[in-house]
Amino acid sequence: MTDRLITDLEKLMTTASETAIHAAITATGIADGYVTRPSALGTLFVAYNSRGVSAVDLADSAEDFEQRFSHIHGRSTLPVERLPVQIDRHLDSAIETGKPGRLPLDFSDLTEFQAAVLRKTAEIPGGQVRPYGWVAREIGKPGAVRAVGSALARNPVPVVVPCHRVVRSDGHLGNYSLGDPDNKRILLEAEGLDMTEYESLSERGIRFTGSDTTDIFCHPTCHHARRTSVEHTVEFRSEQQARRAGFRPCKVCRPAEVAA
Repeated sequence: MTDRLITDLEKLMTTASETAIHAAITATGIADGYVTRPSALGTLFVAYNSRGVSAVDLADSAEDFEQRFSHIHGRSTLPVERLPVQIDRHLDSAIETGKPGRLPLDFSDLTEFQAAVLRKTAEIPGGQVRPYGWVAREIGKPGAVRAVGSALARNPVPVVVPCHRVVRSDGHLGNYSLGDPDNKRILLEAEGLDMTEYESLSERGIRFTGSDTTDIFCHPTCHHARRTSVEHTVEFRSEQQARRAGFRPCKVCRPAEVAA
Protein backbone atom coordinates (compact mmCIF):
# COMPACT_ATOMS: atom_id res chain seq x y z
CA MET A 1 0.00 0.00 0.00
CA THR A 2 2.81 2.40 0.90
CA ASP A 3 4.69 1.73 -2.36
CA ARG A 4 1.52 2.31 -4.35
CA LEU A 5 0.85 5.58 -2.53
CA ILE A 6 4.37 6.80 -3.24
CA THR A 7 3.97 5.88 -6.90
CA ASP A 8 0.68 7.78 -7.12
CA LEU A 9 2.21 10.84 -5.47
CA GLU A 10 5.18 10.75 -7.84
CA LYS A 11 2.73 10.90 -10.76
CA LEU A 12 1.30 14.11 -9.33
CA MET A 13 4.69 15.78 -9.03
CA THR A 14 5.51 18.57 -11.48
CA THR A 15 8.21 21.16 -11.91
CA ALA A 16 7.11 24.54 -10.55
CA SER A 17 7.15 27.43 -12.99
CA GLU A 18 9.66 30.25 -12.52
CA THR A 19 6.75 32.57 -11.73
CA ALA A 20 5.52 30.27 -8.96
CA ILE A 21 9.02 29.94 -7.53
CA HIS A 22 9.51 33.72 -7.47
CA ALA A 23 6.11 34.20 -5.85
CA ALA A 24 6.95 31.70 -3.14
CA ILE A 25 10.35 33.27 -2.46
CA THR A 26 8.96 36.80 -2.16
CA ALA A 27 6.01 35.64 -0.05
CA THR A 28 8.34 34.07 2.50
CA GLY A 29 10.55 37.17 2.68
CA ILE A 30 13.65 35.49 1.30
CA ALA A 31 13.82 38.14 -1.41
CA ASP A 32 11.85 41.21 -2.49
CA GLY A 33 9.79 41.11 -5.65
CA TYR A 34 9.87 43.84 -8.29
CA VAL A 35 7.94 45.16 -11.27
CA THR A 36 8.48 48.00 -13.74
CA ARG A 37 6.32 51.06 -14.21
CA PRO A 38 6.42 54.02 -16.65
CA SER A 39 7.17 57.53 -15.39
CA ALA A 40 8.16 60.99 -16.62
CA LEU A 41 11.79 59.89 -16.18
CA GLY A 42 11.43 56.61 -18.02
CA THR A 43 10.96 53.06 -16.76
CA LEU A 44 11.05 52.71 -12.99
CA PHE A 45 11.97 49.51 -11.17
CA VAL A 46 9.76 49.13 -8.09
CA ALA A 47 10.62 46.55 -5.42
CA TYR A 48 8.40 45.45 -2.55
CA ASN A 49 8.14 43.03 0.35
CA SER A 50 5.59 42.17 3.03
CA ARG A 51 6.06 45.60 4.66
CA GLY A 52 5.50 47.60 1.47
CA VAL A 53 7.41 49.20 -1.40
CA SER A 54 11.11 49.01 -0.55
CA ALA A 55 12.80 50.64 -3.55
CA VAL A 56 12.10 52.82 -6.58
CA ASP A 57 14.98 53.16 -9.00
CA LEU A 58 16.09 53.89 -12.55
CA ALA A 59 18.46 51.41 -14.17
CA ASP A 60 19.80 50.55 -17.61
CA SER A 61 18.67 46.95 -17.21
CA ALA A 62 17.03 44.51 -14.83
CA GLU A 63 20.45 43.08 -14.03
CA ASP A 64 21.77 46.51 -13.06
CA PHE A 65 18.77 47.12 -10.82
CA GLU A 66 19.06 43.72 -9.13
CA GLN A 67 22.78 44.23 -8.44
CA ARG A 68 22.29 47.73 -7.02
CA PHE A 69 19.36 46.61 -4.88
CA SER A 70 21.42 43.74 -3.46
CA HIS A 71 24.35 46.07 -2.73
CA ILE A 72 22.17 48.63 -0.92
CA HIS A 73 19.74 46.36 0.92
CA GLY A 74 21.81 43.23 1.45
CA ARG A 75 19.19 40.90 -0.04
CA SER A 76 18.02 39.81 -3.47
CA THR A 77 15.08 40.95 -5.56
CA LEU A 78 13.26 38.97 -8.24
CA PRO A 79 10.83 39.93 -11.02
CA VAL A 80 7.17 39.08 -10.44
CA GLU A 81 4.07 39.23 -12.60
CA ARG A 82 1.55 40.15 -9.93
CA LEU A 83 1.72 42.56 -7.02
CA PRO A 84 -0.05 42.20 -3.67
CA VAL A 85 -3.49 43.79 -3.87
CA GLN A 86 -2.75 46.74 -1.57
CA ILE A 87 0.35 47.71 -3.54
CA ASP A 88 -1.18 47.06 -6.94
CA ARG A 89 -4.20 49.20 -6.06
CA HIS A 90 -2.19 52.31 -5.14
CA LEU A 91 1.20 52.12 -6.89
CA ASP A 92 0.34 53.75 -10.21
CA SER A 93 -1.45 56.65 -8.53
CA ALA A 94 1.49 57.20 -6.16
CA ILE A 95 3.92 57.39 -9.09
CA GLU A 96 1.66 59.68 -11.10
CA THR A 97 0.92 62.11 -8.25
CA GLY A 98 4.17 61.86 -6.28
CA LYS A 99 2.12 61.18 -3.18
CA PRO A 100 2.21 57.84 -1.31
CA GLY A 101 -1.37 58.05 -0.11
CA ARG A 102 -2.37 54.56 1.05
CA LEU A 103 0.56 52.84 -0.64
CA PRO A 104 2.47 50.88 2.04
CA LEU A 105 6.17 51.76 2.23
CA ASP A 106 9.02 49.86 3.85
CA PHE A 107 11.18 52.23 5.91
CA SER A 108 12.63 49.45 8.07
CA ASP A 109 16.20 50.13 6.87
CA LEU A 110 15.97 53.80 7.91
CA THR A 111 16.46 55.55 11.23
CA GLU A 112 13.48 57.27 12.84
CA PHE A 113 14.93 60.64 11.85
CA GLN A 114 15.28 59.58 8.20
CA ALA A 115 11.75 58.21 8.19
CA ALA A 116 10.42 61.46 9.70
CA VAL A 117 12.15 63.43 6.95
CA LEU A 118 10.51 61.29 4.28
CA ARG A 119 7.07 61.45 5.88
CA LYS A 120 7.25 65.25 6.00
CA THR A 121 8.56 65.44 2.43
CA ALA A 122 5.58 63.38 1.30
CA GLU A 123 3.31 66.24 2.43
CA ILE A 124 4.70 68.74 -0.10
CA PRO A 125 2.07 69.22 -2.84
CA GLY A 126 2.82 68.47 -6.47
CA GLY A 127 4.33 71.33 -8.45
CA GLN A 128 5.62 73.03 -5.30
CA VAL A 129 9.01 73.11 -3.61
CA ARG A 130 10.31 73.69 -0.09
CA PRO A 131 13.89 74.23 1.14
CA TYR A 132 15.74 71.68 3.25
CA GLY A 133 15.44 74.05 6.19
CA TRP A 134 11.66 73.91 5.97
CA VAL A 135 11.70 70.12 6.36
CA ALA A 136 14.11 70.38 9.29
CA ARG A 137 11.94 72.93 11.08
CA GLU A 138 8.71 71.04 10.39
CA ILE A 139 10.01 67.87 12.05
CA GLY A 140 11.24 69.81 15.07
CA LYS A 141 14.94 69.70 14.16
CA PRO A 142 15.67 73.22 12.83
CA GLY A 143 19.44 72.78 13.17
CA ALA A 144 19.53 69.54 11.19
CA VAL A 145 19.43 70.97 7.67
CA ARG A 146 22.50 69.05 6.50
CA ALA A 147 21.15 65.84 8.02
CA VAL A 148 17.88 66.36 6.16
CA GLY A 149 19.84 66.54 2.92
CA SER A 150 21.63 63.32 3.78
CA ALA A 151 18.34 61.59 4.60
CA LEU A 152 16.82 62.63 1.28
CA ALA A 153 19.93 61.41 -0.53
CA ARG A 154 19.13 57.98 0.94
CA ASN A 155 15.43 58.08 0.02
CA PRO A 156 14.74 54.48 -1.10
CA VAL A 157 11.48 55.40 -2.82
CA PRO A 158 12.00 58.61 -4.84
CA VAL A 159 9.13 59.81 -7.06
CA VAL A 160 6.70 58.14 -4.63
CA VAL A 161 8.15 60.16 -1.74
CA PRO A 162 8.87 63.36 -3.68
CA CYS A 163 12.34 64.44 -2.61
CA HIS A 164 12.53 66.23 -5.97
CA ARG A 165 10.34 68.90 -4.31
CA VAL A 166 13.03 69.80 -1.75
CA VAL A 167 15.57 72.42 -2.86
CA ARG A 168 18.51 74.38 -1.52
CA SER A 169 18.00 77.44 0.66
CA ASP A 170 19.12 79.69 -2.21
CA GLY A 171 16.32 78.29 -4.37
CA HIS A 172 18.53 76.23 -6.66
CA LEU A 173 17.36 72.69 -7.23
CA GLY A 174 20.45 70.91 -5.91
CA ASN A 175 21.29 67.23 -6.30
CA TYR A 176 18.81 64.41 -6.70
CA SER A 177 18.93 60.84 -5.42
CA LEU A 178 17.43 59.43 -8.62
CA GLY A 179 20.07 60.02 -11.26
CA ASP A 180 20.87 63.31 -12.97
CA PRO A 181 19.96 66.49 -11.01
CA ASP A 182 18.06 67.61 -14.10
CA ASN A 183 15.55 64.86 -13.29
CA LYS A 184 14.24 67.18 -10.58
CA ARG A 185 13.41 69.75 -13.23
CA ILE A 186 11.74 67.15 -15.44
CA LEU A 187 9.47 65.98 -12.63
CA LEU A 188 8.58 69.49 -11.44
CA GLU A 189 7.76 70.62 -14.97
CA ALA A 190 5.60 67.52 -15.43
CA GLU A 191 3.73 68.61 -12.28
CA GLY A 192 3.03 72.01 -13.79
CA LEU A 193 5.69 74.20 -12.17
CA ASP A 194 6.92 77.01 -14.45
CA MET A 195 10.64 76.41 -14.02
CA THR A 196 11.62 79.51 -16.02
CA GLU A 197 9.69 81.74 -13.65
CA TYR A 198 10.83 79.87 -10.55
CA GLU A 199 14.51 79.94 -11.51
CA SER A 200 14.25 83.63 -12.36
CA LEU A 201 13.11 84.34 -8.80
CA SER A 202 15.94 82.21 -7.42
CA GLU A 203 18.55 83.99 -9.50
CA ARG A 204 17.28 87.37 -8.26
CA GLY A 205 17.47 86.18 -4.65
CA ILE A 206 13.70 86.17 -4.07
CA ARG A 207 12.83 83.64 -1.39
CA PHE A 208 9.22 84.61 -0.61
CA THR A 209 6.36 86.43 -2.27
CA GLY A 210 3.39 88.13 -0.64
CA SER A 211 0.05 89.66 -1.53
CA ASP A 212 -0.49 93.33 -0.70
CA THR A 213 -4.22 92.64 -0.42
CA THR A 214 -3.86 90.05 2.35
CA ASP A 215 -0.46 90.97 3.85
CA ILE A 216 0.46 87.27 3.79
CA PHE A 217 3.75 85.92 2.44
CA CYS A 218 4.37 82.44 1.04
CA HIS A 219 6.91 80.22 -0.60
CA PRO A 220 6.81 81.35 -4.25
CA THR A 221 5.44 78.02 -5.47
CA CYS A 222 2.62 77.87 -2.90
CA HIS A 223 -0.81 77.55 -4.47
CA HIS A 224 -1.92 80.80 -2.83
CA ALA A 225 1.17 82.68 -4.03
CA ARG A 226 0.60 81.55 -7.60
CA ARG A 227 -2.98 82.83 -7.49
CA THR A 228 -1.83 86.35 -6.61
CA SER A 229 -1.88 88.69 -9.61
CA VAL A 230 1.35 90.34 -10.70
CA GLU A 231 0.20 93.82 -9.69
CA HIS A 232 -0.50 92.67 -6.14
CA THR A 233 2.64 90.52 -5.69
CA VAL A 234 5.38 91.75 -3.37
CA GLU A 235 8.79 90.06 -3.44
CA PHE A 236 10.98 89.43 -0.40
CA ARG A 237 14.55 88.27 -0.02
CA SER A 238 14.09 87.03 3.53
CA GLU A 239 11.55 86.28 6.22
CA GLN A 240 12.80 89.28 8.19
CA GLN A 241 12.15 91.62 5.27
CA ALA A 242 8.61 90.30 4.92
CA ARG A 243 7.88 90.70 8.62
CA ARG A 244 9.32 94.23 8.71
CA ALA A 245 6.93 95.10 5.89
CA GLY A 246 4.04 93.95 8.07
CA PHE A 247 3.40 90.61 6.36
CA ARG A 248 2.56 87.41 8.23
CA PRO A 249 3.39 83.86 7.11
CA CYS A 250 0.93 81.70 5.19
CA LYS A 251 -0.66 79.04 7.38
CA VAL A 252 -0.78 76.60 4.45
CA CYS A 253 2.79 76.54 3.08
CA ARG A 254 4.27 77.72 6.42
CA PRO A 255 7.30 79.69 5.14
CA ALA A 256 8.13 80.54 8.77
CA GLU A 257 6.91 79.88 12.27
CA VAL A 258 3.35 81.18 12.25
CA ALA A 259 3.57 82.34 15.85
CA ALA A 260 7.14 83.62 15.71
